[in-house]
Amino acid sequence: MTNKKKPLIRVKGLYKVFGKDPQSVLPRVKAGDEKDAILVETGHTVGLQDISLEIHSGEIFVIMGLSGSGKSTLIRHFNRLIDPTEGVLEVDGTDVMSLDAKALQEFRRHKMSMVFQRFGLMPHRTVIQNVAYGLQVQGVDKETRSAKAQEWLDTVGLSGYESQYPAQLSGGQQQRVGLARALCTDAEILLMDEAFSALDPLIRSEMQDQLIGLQEKLHKTIIFITHDLDEALRLGDRIAILRDGKLIQQGTPVDILLRPADEYVEAFVKDVNRARALTVDTVMQPQYCRISADTIGEAIAQMKQAKASHGYYVNDDGYQGALTKEGLSQYEEHEYGNEIDDTVLEDVPAIQPDSLLEKVIPDTLESDLPLPVVDEDGELQGELSRANIADVLSDTGNNDDGDGDAKPKQVF
Repeated sequence: MTNKKKPLIRVKGLYKVFGKDPQSVLPRVKAGDEKDAILVETGHTVGLQDISLEIHSGEIFVIMGLSGSGKSTLIRHFNRLIDPTEGVLEVDGTDVMSLDAKALQEFRRHKMSMVFQRFGLMPHRTVIQNVAYGLQVQGVDKETRSAKAQEWLDTVGLSGYESQYPAQLSGGQQQRVGLARALCTDAEILLMDEAFSALDPLIRSEMQDQLIGLQEKLHKTIIFITHDLDEALRLGDRIAILRDGKLIQQGTPVDILLRPADEYVEAFVKDVNRARALTVDTVMQPQYCRISADTIGEAIAQMKQAKASHGYYVNDDGYQGALTKEGLSQYEEHEYGNEIDDTVLEDVPAIQPDSLLEKVIPDTLESDLPLPVVDEDGELQGELSRANIADVLSDTGNNDDGDGDAKPKQVF
């Protein structure tokens, strides 16, 4: 049995109460008193209540919720811009609360970088000076930091803008500068607080694409704050949903979308375009008939043994096409020794497991047979039918099985 990999960030029993004497109010919070009542009766604001979560190296962990849910309060705990009233916060095995002022300064300079909603650029510095600023604070010499800043400007598509000032740039360009500045320090963890929410929808989508592309190369640990579920589903490897300072649900995008924990989460997900959020491997059926025969007769025998009406022919070069019981029945017994070639196979396109449903729906609708799901090595992983897609796209959430427990419709 292998040991579970330790999380890069661990939060346990985190509480935050704002006010003059938060410790005096904490027992009421733990007793379950409503935050509105606590505010009226004590003048204290409850920010976070018993938050526990783990974030692993190299993942995009999205924290989402509506205004006032506590998401921005939570992200500011990771670099101790806010100190908790109670709780444990560990980063890479280090108790962040134990760091003295000097150690905390080094931690912020080298371990974490932050990208802000309103860009946070310094108007009196040029673009390249803004990007290099973190390295300047670290004490890196001018030549080295300028070269590195240039490298990141090239990466985010801002070559030629080095001498411009922030006011001369569009909102999307300014956010690219902010992203380049955060990446320039080589910090392992990137904190992004509503980083794209101030952008126009088209620019926002482009920035999401760029972040996904960069993450495929860099494998940073990214904590991303948003109030937009579509954005969370698109970016997040895992998602945590907050409400009134409480952690309501955490899981993969598929968990959140298909298995909402309560009515609050269900209300979040009900209007989401599932075809843009779900990938093929989340809804495909694992049952399929793999035909590896050399001849028509052997293919018929394999299909009979599998009790299948269709199958997918695979040879040493991978998936080649589909075979059907009806099609094979047209061959006479004296033809059973014939090799399987293009005249026998039906042209059914293969799809990738990580493709969005939105991209494969046209091919699915045009094909009479389910589409084979084939990985990058050419191996069959499953099949996707019109029925699979109709099932998941028409599923509106939890189904009551009559015993009072809401259960999700099975789509796997």
